Amino acid sequence: MNELPTVSHPADPGAPASGAASPPVAPPVAPPVSPPPPAAGTPLGTVLKRPLTIAVITLAVLLAAQSISTNRQIRHLREEMARRLQTSDATTTQASQLVRATQDATRELQVKVGVLEGRQQEAQAQQLALEQLYNDMSKNRDEWALAEIEQVLSTASQQLQLAGNVPGALIALQNADRSLSRSDKPQFITIRRAIARDTEKLKALPSVDSVGLAVRLDNVIAQVDALPMLADATPTLPAAPARKAAARRKGAPEPAPAPAEPAADTWLGRVEGAWSSWTGEMWTDVRQLLRVRTVEHPEAMMLAPEHAYFLRENLKLRLLNARMALLSRNEAAFRADLLAAQEQLVRYFDTRASQTQRVQALLRQVQGSNLAIEMPTLADSLNAVRNYKAKP
Repeated sequence: MNELPTVSHPADPGAPASGAASPPVAPPVAPPVSPPPPAAGTPLGTVLKRPLTIAVITLAVLLAAQSISTNRQIRHLREEMARRLQTSDATTTQASQLVRATQDATRELQVKVGVLEGRQQEAQAQQLALEQLYNDMSKNRDEWALAEIEQVLSTASQQLQLAGNVPGALIALQNADRSLSRSDKPQFITIRRAIARDTEKLKALPSVDSVGLAVRLDNVIAQVDALPMLADATPTLPAAPARKAAARRKGAPEPAPAPAEPAADTWLGRVEGAWSSWTGEMWTDVRQLLRVRTVEHPEAMMLAPEHAYFLRENLKLRLLNARMALLSRNEAAFRADLLAAQEQLVRYFDTRASQTQRVQALLRQVQGSNLAIEMPTLADSLNAVRNYKAKP
């Protein structure tokens, strides 16, 4: 847009002085309507006083100010955009670095995850193998336990029938039940019930003091060597008179001494006392020279002294056999050996001696014991174990 000429007019009091510089006016960037040029010969003051001209000038000033403001805003926007672009570039660079680090970490994690998956698969395979091995071992362990229980019950049943060993059979049943209780499997309930029934049968049996009877037989065996025999060469001394013995037993006071006699009587009494003592000793010696006995078995008196040892040992063997038969519950052999031992005592030993009588009393007590007890079998427990093992 062309600048308007500045013309000074003398009549215009508001006109600037000649020679003074007019204020610069910023041209509008794009004025929509340009004012029509003034007509030739029209004074400038008249032109400026027109409303249209004033509006155009005002619009032009506003447009110039708007253009300057817009330029400033654009420049600020460009600077702000540049700063934001720089910040965005830095952020993008950092993000790229983080992305690369994240990708590297992801790749490492993928590798580690792959290793862990491989180890997990190996662990699962090992776990399956261990479970299979445990199942096999558990099955084999149950089989071994049942085989051991069957062997123990079979041995206990044999001892129960042959030797009548009730305590041993009870211990075997209790051990078998304890072994089955450790497995804690419901399949063993049938076996445990059979074991419980057999245990109740054994506990209901009458008890026989086999140990006490064996101890009595041992006491008899220990006294055999001291028993007097009929063929002993040393005779037994005569017993004291019955009256004196009874007085001693009852603790009766001794009779008072006789009153003193005269000297002659005292001398005569001494002679009579010496004579009586001498004659008594002589009569005792004579009585020892000849003895009269009533013997039912004369062959016992003809037994040589050197054969007494073998007779005593034979009696000991009879009693030992009776003891073994007692512990093995063989009643026939037990009673036969006791009868033979009692016959030997009566035939070859002095039954009038108190020691022999005590031995005979002990043997009668032992012989009076009842060993004829019908022993039950452990068939229920054995059949239960064998039936369980026979199952597929």
